[in-house]
Amino acid sequence: MSNLIKEFNDYRTRMNEVILSKDNLVIKRLWNLDTNTYAEGALSTQTKEMLGLVASMVLRCDDCIKYHLGKCYELGVTTEQMYEIFAVANIVGGTIVIPHTRRAAEYWEELCKQQEQ
Repeated sequence: MSNLIKEFNDYRTRMNEVILSKDNLVIKRLWNLDTNTYAEGALSTQTKEMLGLVASMVLRCDDCIKYHLGKCYELGVTTEQMYEIFAVANIVGGTIVIPHTRRAAEYWEELCKQQEQ
């Protein structure tokens, strides 16, 4: 696993554990709602993750982008599909999304390298 992916996943896991250990009911409910939102339903989990990625890119949340990229990768999104997702995010969000697209493309390339190893 590349350092870029490992560092993100390790940090996210560590800080989620810290936050959840504080036993705040509102945070727990919010995170539960988030988890349930991406569950299989009328829309597939893959579709929901792609929607989450577009929204994250438009909102310019790099952590969210990495998370959704990882989920999309796990769910079998192809590189061709990913670049269409990037295109939608850039059309919706405008040119301010371009730097986030660069970082997203870098992270996607790292995810794809895992498969080659």
